Amino acid sequence: MSRRTTATPITLEYVKTIGITNNGSNGRGFANPYDLDLSKDGRIFVLNRCDPARRDAIRVGICNLAEEWLGEFGKGFGTGDENFGLPTAMAFDSQDNLHITDEYLHRVTVFDSFGNFLHKWGTFGSGNGQFNGPSGIAFDANDNAYIVDQHNNRVQKFTGDGDYLAKWGEFGNQPGQFNMPWGITVDLQNNVWVADWRNDRIQKFSANGEFVTILGDPGLKNGQLRRPSDIAVDDEGFVYIADWGNERVQVFNPIGDFVLKLRGQATLSKWSKDFFDSNPDEVGTRAMANLTPNLPKHLRDPHNESSQTEPYFWGPVSVTLDTNMLYVTEHNRHRFQVYQKV
Repeated sequence: MSRRTTATPITLEYVKTIGITNNGSNGRGFANPYDLDLSKDGRIFVLNRCDPARRDAIRVGICNLAEEWLGEFGKGFGTGDENFGLPTAMAFDSQDNLHITDEYLHRVTVFDSFGNFLHKWGTFGSGNGQFNGPSGIAFDANDNAYIVDQHNNRVQKFTGDGDYLAKWGEFGNQPGQFNMPWGITVDLQNNVWVADWRNDRIQKFSANGEFVTILGDPGLKNGQLRRPSDIAVDDEGFVYIADWGNERVQVFNPIGDFVLKLRGQATLSKWSKDFFDSNPDEVGTRAMANLTPNLPKHLRDPHNESSQTEPYFWGPVSVTLDTNMLYVTEHNRHRFQVYQKV
């Protein structure tokens, strides 16, 4: 389901949904996933943040587009090298090493593409190279890491080994200022895009932190944003935004015009079908549920619609691009939806 308002040629076709709730602390399935990224060989790494009651299940799960479960790594809640506190976002560098930010432990933890711990860096604080709630992370063409320092309201730039290079930003709502920024990406021209979460906008900067432009303003209309959490930019310059507070993904063209929105079209994943095949009594229970209700007018706000309509996004927290594929991670439904640009 997509809607466009200009003649700019872009079409996103729904491909599939991957996911099921993980009922234990390991094994096939997800638990409040917050981000995903793909290794060079096409494996999909999914960051499971979990809720406090299930924090032993915090981990990274690995699968592929064919929905084969390939494994997992991470040792749940803790402060050890392979533990997490509140893992937030992740990104592969050019060497296929996976860097994971942790807003509770105020650090970045690095693993290879087989889940082996390599190193970690970062300490709590507001000085150069320190963090207060690191969230989004992205790499440029030179393997420099750009990290959103959420509660310090800034972006910091590091080498791939964690050596501090630069910073920009401060608290506020003027151009170049932030209010609890969250997601980040770097485009092919090394421009840096930041989801300015509480200011309900996206800001674009040069690689050196010079302000370029703003996308979006607060609201529910097409082109407006409410608590955007992530951004991705494709090779043609189209900008994909996880409009988290409006329970949707919006797409802007290279000159900044709104062109498309997605509400979600989820179908049962292969894993869900396997579950129902093994639990036929649950099929009848599901059939009795109204999973696409016609809500009364006073409940037709994005949150109520998404929380009660199974195909819709509910908590679309991150967007990830891989060639012509768009992956939308939903933390509330423990899944991600896949779209193809055609």
